[in-house]
Formats: sequence, structure tokens, C-alpha cells
Amino acid sequence: MPKRGKRYRALLEQFDLSRPYPVDEAVRIAKSLATAKFDESIDLVVLLGVDPRKQDQNIRGSVVLPHGTGKTVRVLVFTRGDEAEEAKEAGADYVGFKEYIEKIQQGWLDFDAVVATPDAMPEVAKLGRILGPRGLMPSPKTGTVTKNVGQVVRELKRGRVEFRVDRYGNVHIPVGRASFPEEHLVENILAVFRTLQDLRPEGFKGTYMKRAFISPTMGPSVELDLNDIFRRMKAAA
Repeated sequence: MPKRGKRYRALLEQFDLSRPYPVDEAVRIAKSLATAKFDESIDLVVLLGVDPRKQDQNIRGSVVLPHGTGKTVRVLVFTRGDEAEEAKEAGADYVGFKEYIEKIQQGWLDFDAVVATPDAMPEVAKLGRILGPRGLMPSPKTGTVTKNVGQVVRELKRGRVEFRVDRYGNVHIPVGRASFPEEHLVENILAVFRTLQDLRPEGFKGTYMKRAFISPTMGPSVELDLNDIFRRMKAAA
């Protein structure tokens, strides 16, 4: 375990590391741990019981956070059809086709999300080695390969987040900023869990959601009480 500084060790003393907390209390603690000189991101990590090596358990999707992430999202849309004007009207930052493919091949990466129409994908696919490792490659599974570019661009601007389980079974998702009201962070967190529940593989045996933690960018993780999360979701259903 890496050696922690005095500030970090002091933060660890503010809560009990050995127990999970109800979501309201966990959010309150996580906000109090965000003592850096900038508005820290609050991040959620959920450990799933899936085997990502199995195709049907390689969880991937997107969630529209009710209150966004607190981050300005720069959206690039690859299209060469009528959807170009639709994308611009929806607020896309960059709209085009071959000119942006060439820019990316030359090292340009000043964007946070990518959308493509199906007819553009044969050319966009050539960027797989650049966009793929950065989690930016458009995909039908996340809805970013679509003819409904206007809707997807608006969702991305509003706070849609894409995610994919890593090889250890973890899903990492930003759920807001430390400056957010507690209730906004709670609602964003519950939206993620509802989406993950919807993505549970059919016929999956065993514990699907094993543990979950939230943390500020520069602070320690607080474990969430999953039973509390499930109760909250059931009550809202």
C-alpha cells in the first residue's frame, strides 16, 4: 500500500473504514473529505460479481445522471449526412467527418465524447487504436452509434456517462462534484445503480453487486451499504 501523506491520514480518522454507510451518510462523509483547493469530483466504484472475460458478462452501458457530472462535455459527432445540422442544433462542439478523422490521426484529442452515424463507422473504425483505449470509441452498445444524433448529443451535454466493467469486475463512474447538494449526489448514485441492475446478465448466478465505494478525487473511499441502496431503489420503483 502506498505511503499516505499527513492530510490523507487525517481524513481517514474522520470515519470508520471497517463498515459500510447508508448512501445519505456516505455522501455526507465523502463531501467532508473533499478538502483540496479545487472542486473535487465524487466518483463511484461498484465491484460486480461478473466475469468480464465472458461476452455476456462484459457489462457496458451508459447512464444519464439527473444532475450531470458538473463537467462541461465537449462532443464530437462524425456524420456526413443530414444529421450534421441536427447535431449542431443540439449543441455538438465539433461536427464533421474526414477532416476530424485526419486531425485525430495527427494527435488531436480535445473532446470528451464521440458520436457517429452508422454510415460513418467504416471510416471511424480506423481510429479504434486511438479512441478505444481512451474509452471514446462510438458503439451501438452505448448508443453512440446512432441516427438520433440530436438526442444523444443533448444527453451527453446534460450528463450522460458511459461505462464499462474493467478486467477485475469494477465499474468506475463520476457522479458529480463535491460542491453538489447531497441530495443531487444521492440521486445520481441511485440512477447508476438502477442502470447497472437493468444490465444484469440474464440467468446470472451468484452475487451481482458485491461492494461499492464513493470517494472525492483526492480523498479516501467510503463504502456504501448496498442493502440501503437496494431498499431505496425498491421504494422508488
